[in-house]
Amino acid sequence: TNPGFVVRITQAGLDYAHQHGITILEKELAQLRLPDMSGDFRVLRVGKVRYELSRLRLRSFHLPYSRISPVPNVGLQVSISNAFAELDGDWRVKMLFVRDHGSFDLKVENVYIKISLRLGSDTTGKPTVSTSDCSTRISKVRVLFSGKFGWLYNLFHSAIESKFRKILEGKVCDSIAESVHNDLQTYTRTLPVTARIDARTGIDYSFVAPPYATAQSLDTGLKGEFYNLAHRSTVPFSPLPLSLPSDHDRMVYFGASNYFFNTAGFAYHEAGALVFEITNAMVFSPRSSVLCCCAHPLPVPMQLEQMYPDMPMKLRLSTPSAPFLNIGPEGISLRPVVDVQAYAILPNSSLAPLFLLSLVRNVSAVIDVRSGRIVGSLDVGRYRGEQLLLGRGRWGVRMLQSIMNIFASDILLPRLNARLEKGFPLPLPDRIRLSNTLVRFHQ
Repeated sequence: TNPGFVVRITQAGLDYAHQHGITILEKELAQLRLPDMSGDFRVLRVGKVRYELSRLRLRSFHLPYSRISPVPNVGLQVSISNAFAELDGDWRVKMLFVRDHGSFDLKVENVYIKISLRLGSDTTGKPTVSTSDCSTRISKVRVLFSGKFGWLYNLFHSAIESKFRKILEGKVCDSIAESVHNDLQTYTRTLPVTARIDARTGIDYSFVAPPYATAQSLDTGLKGEFYNLAHRSTVPFSPLPLSLPSDHDRMVYFGASNYFFNTAGFAYHEAGALVFEITNAMVFSPRSSVLCCCAHPLPVPMQLEQMYPDMPMKLRLSTPSAPFLNIGPEGISLRPVVDVQAYAILPNSSLAPLFLLSLVRNVSAVIDVRSGRIVGSLDVGRYRGEQLLLGRGRWGVRMLQSIMNIFASDILLPRLNARLEKGFPLPLPDRIRLSNTLVRFHQ
């Protein structure tokens, strides 16, 4: 399935996320729990020596040098070098009639870790991340014992260091896998794949395919589809192939196609949100500037005025079909058709249809991103009446066109722009805020 919305995280964006991820991983590794160790060995002319190491405490684990990079057809790879850790604990030795105990310090140096992260999506379209491979290599372990039998400790410190190396190498990868599952996977799940916009519509940002790694970025295709909350019907058009321009200067790129915006028009049309009603009471409201432009009530043909004398009038504006827009290098434009159905309001409050006027108007849109939301505003040209479908003759059509221009400027446009000012959320995980945003239009 082609996406209606795409996201690109470049190397700069990955580096930014990596800084925070490494800080979390350091804290996780510093909480490693190591098991007590014991064993024995034989010393010539002395016999068997029994040792025990207990209360092992990892004081710190530092990851000073690390890098994250996208690997094509694999996912992400994190490489850590020259890491080091410090531990301490208690020891106890028993040999013949000799017993001794004390404390020790252990320094782990030149730790190299390589982690491969597999990126995917589940059946609900949410992102998934897991460790597909992990390897740890420790080059140097030094144990420093405190006690009076130094010659004895030197006999078994090499064995102790070897055991520590094997235990730590296994424990580090176990801790990383647990951290990826508990921290990174949990965090990526905060990415909203569906969002309620208002009482009528929602938006679907579910993944249409797993994220795709290139040598320079991580690209993800999202459904990018608005839908009616009351009844989600199939969109009667399909998304065309969509790809982002070959830019990699910024941390994150979002791309929205015609499909993304046109499903919004379809969803609002299906939900009945693109219907507006105008009455004389609204037209001659003290807050309306229309009063200054119209000295008389809404005009009707003389024959209809004779049929419905001194009766108020009501206009019902609706779109016969969902508005369809186009995106090009110059911006966003659309040319919606609006049907204006005129009614006379009878004394019993019922409505008598008078005539139907179809109007076409050129509309341009301005799009911006603010506080993690796509916001916009509309600017309209003058309405042009296409045809008078009902009623006698074309009397009053020109005057209706003039009045519709006023209605569009004073009533319809402010309503639509108020909704667009609230905006639609971008797919962002928790605690992410965008800055220095730039909007560009492409074909």
